[in-house]
Amino acid sequence: MKLFGYRRKPWLEAARDALTSGTLGAITSTAALAAAGLRETGSSVAPTNAISHWYWGDRAAMHDEPSLQYTLFGYATHHVASVFWATFYERWFGKAKDRGDVVPAVAGGLAVSALACFVDYKLTPRRLQPGYEMRVSRPALGVVYTAFGLGLAVGAIFNAANRRRG
Repeated sequence: MKLFGYRRKPWLEAARDALTSGTLGAITSTAALAAAGLRETGSSVAPTNAISHWYWGDRAAMHDEPSLQYTLFGYATHHVASVFWATFYERWFGKAKDRGDVVPAVAGGLAVSALACFVDYKLTPRRLQPGYEMRVSRPALGVVYTAFGLGLAVGAIFNAANRRRG
């Protein structure tokens, strides 16, 4: 079946490719979170710590120092969620970037990021929401989700380039 004029990838291939695109999405969005956290709270790790609130409770969201308990757990949660969303990105838009179509690849990344934001804040119970909204402003969240979408596209383009090389 075609989506937006492209054949969809099989789920297994999409999941494999999502390891790269999801990782780049996680890294770019975490960098945006760190910059926003530093600017808005004085702590570059506060928004990442806040992600772990789903497990540790809201005290994690108020923790400003790096820690294994909050920062590492928060990043790991964010990374897994990023790969999850990247799997859908790769399934729906992966063939676009395989053909070298950068604009649809970027548009797809931004679309999946917007979908993730909608699901995160409109369909998810508060306890399971990302948590960084407790530490950074709404405009900063827009930057974070945009960075995530662009990271997905860059990771997918990287995957396609590696496939063409080898």
